[in-house]
Amino acid sequence: MAIVDMLDTGNDLDISQEILISADSHVTEPHDLWQTRLPEALRGSAPVFEDRRSTGAAHSAGTMADSRPGGWDPLSRVKEMAQDGVSAEVLFPTLALRLYSLEDARLQEACFRVYNDWLAEYCQASPERLFGIAAIATYDIDHAIREMERCKKAGFVGAMIWQVPHPDLPWVSDHYERFWAAAEDMDMPVNLHILTGFDYSARDRGGPIEAHRGSVNHKIAGAANTLFDIIFTGVLERHSTLNMNIVESEVGWIPFYLQQWDYYVRRFGSTREDGSGQRPLSIRMAPSEYFERQMSATFFDDPVGGKLFGWWGTETCMWSTDYPHPNSKWPESRQFLVKNLGHLERNAMRKLVRENAVKFYKIRVPEPVLA
Repeated sequence: MAIVDMLDTGNDLDISQEILISADSHVTEPHDLWQTRLPEALRGSAPVFEDRRSTGAAHSAGTMADSRPGGWDPLSRVKEMAQDGVSAEVLFPTLALRLYSLEDARLQEACFRVYNDWLAEYCQASPERLFGIAAIATYDIDHAIREMERCKKAGFVGAMIWQVPHPDLPWVSDHYERFWAAAEDMDMPVNLHILTGFDYSARDRGGPIEAHRGSVNHKIAGAANTLFDIIFTGVLERHSTLNMNIVESEVGWIPFYLQQWDYYVRRFGSTREDGSGQRPLSIRMAPSEYFERQMSATFFDDPVGGKLFGWWGTETCMWSTDYPHPNSKWPESRQFLVKNLGHLERNAMRKLVRENAVKFYKIRVPEPVLA
C-alpha cells in the first residue's frame, strides 16, 4: 500500500459552509505580455513563450492551467472559484516564475514591472477576492524597494523575491539588509516561491530520474537552505516584525528540519567552530521559535503534513489550491480538504484554510462565493 493511502485518515467533517481562502493560486499571463508591453528598447530581448491558451493545445499538453480561461480572465476566474467553493485567492505568476533566473538585471526589473501592472489590472476586477503578490527583482536593492513601495500603493498584499539567489548575491551577504528593513517598514510579507531563481529549474533537468530528483530532492533542498540562511543569519532576529512565507514546497519536512536545527543549537550553544575559531551565532532564540513567530508555509497536496497538523503548524501554515496548475484539485478542493484535514478539530482546520491567510496578508474575509 502506498504511503499516501496509509495516511488517508479523513472523516465526514462538514466544511460545506466554510469560507475558503487559497494562499497560493496562480494567474496565467498572456504569452506575449512582455513582447507587447516592454519599453521599445527592450522588446528585442523580451522573453518568448508559446501561446497555449487555446483549449485544444492545452488538452494535448495535459495542462489545466492553459485550458481554464480564469488564468488570464478575472471575470472567468471568479466563476471558476465559485465552482470550487473558494472565496478568495492570493495570486502568484506562472510564466514570470521563469524570469527570476534572468541575469540581465535591467531586463528583469522591466519584465517584473510589466507583470505587476498587468496583475494589478487583473485584481481590480474583483479586489475583495483577488489579492496580488508583486514580483520584485533584487539585483538592485534601491530599485527593489521603489517597486515594492509602488506595488504596495497599488494594493498588493505581499512581495515575491527569488527563492534561490544568484550565486554572486547569497543570502549570507549584506546585500538584502535594506530590503528586509523596507519590507518590514511597509508591512509587506516576503514570499519565496518554488521555481524562482538559480535552482534546479534554471538548469537542464536531464532524463526522468533527474527530473524526479529535481521535483523532490532539489526542490526541498532549495527551500530548506533558504529557510536556514534566513534564520541563522539573523534576518528575523534583526527584523522582528518581518513576515516571510515559503510557498509551494509543502510542509511535512519543515518540523523535522526545525527540530534538528534546534537540537544542534542547544548542543553547541551560541558559538561554533568555522575554521577561524569560535564565532557567535546571530540568533538568540531557537530556530523553530523564529519560524513560529514570523514565518509561514503553504501546502496543497501533503498528506504527511496533514497528519502533522495534529501537533504542529496549525498556527502558521496556509492551505492553497495551486489553481489553475495541473496538480490543483479543482473543482473538488472541499472533498480533498476533508480527506486530508478531516481528522482535525474544526478550529484548527479553519486556521489552515482561512484564518492564517487573513492574518498573514492582513486581508478581509470576503462574502462566501456563490456558485
